[in-house]
Amino acid sequence: MKIAVSGKGGVGKTTFSALLIRALNESGKHVLAIDADPDANLASALGIKDANKITPISEMKDLIFDRTEAKPGTIGGFFKLNPKVDDLPDALSVKFENIKFMRLGEIKKGGSGCICPESTLLKALVTHIVLARDEVVVMDMEAGIEHLGRATAKAVDKLIVVVEPGRRSIETAGHIQALAGDIGLKNLSLVGNKIRSASDEAFLRENLPGFDFLGFLGFDDSLIEADLKGVSPFDVQTPSIAKIREMIQKL
Repeated sequence: MKIAVSGKGGVGKTTFSALLIRALNESGKHVLAIDADPDANLASALGIKDANKITPISEMKDLIFDRTEAKPGTIGGFFKLNPKVDDLPDALSVKFENIKFMRLGEIKKGGSGCICPESTLLKALVTHIVLARDEVVVMDMEAGIEHLGRATAKAVDKLIVVVEPGRRSIETAGHIQALAGDIGLKNLSLVGNKIRSASDEAFLRENLPGFDFLGFLGFDDSLIEADLKGVSPFDVQTPSIAKIREMIQKL
């Protein structure tokens, strides 16, 4: 199963992704965890040691030059549009139990939509991961789906958008739904997070009609404490883990 997770910054998208990945790992699944958010902190949320020392693939200049035959940071000119990437998930991933973790990193470029060696390599890598890998894949995306193209979108089994009770979060969910529709990604579900009461859940259902809700996670101080202490949310006592297991059964 290939799962992409998106949502507005601050809604708890990475916490949800980490809980999902660790719960899948606990159930015996082999998981390829991809941090595709430039504000990268999925590794630490998973409980991987020395997470801050993991080099993003977009900053591996020698690798990018070797695979694309172009210097990173350049725009225009000639370089390979189909670089070899099938060995990278095994060669570059950080191992944690049954989890392989990869950080894609941010592409620093002047102006949007440019074709550059870094973006070409990352797009090819994501395409390979989604189309060819046989693990469960969970991708923690930024507040959008920029890493997904039309070919990969059709192979994603589920796009999960994390939302919280709030107008901006709802607007972001609608924006992501429109982007997903543009590239043919139709299997979309929502997860309500930071739910304080039945009225919060009702608010989301009322303001997001027609969306499929995979489940709801309550507002939980223990998850905030886990973040403050630098430990994985999966390694604290929280009712969210049981809720995540229920969502996995639905998936």
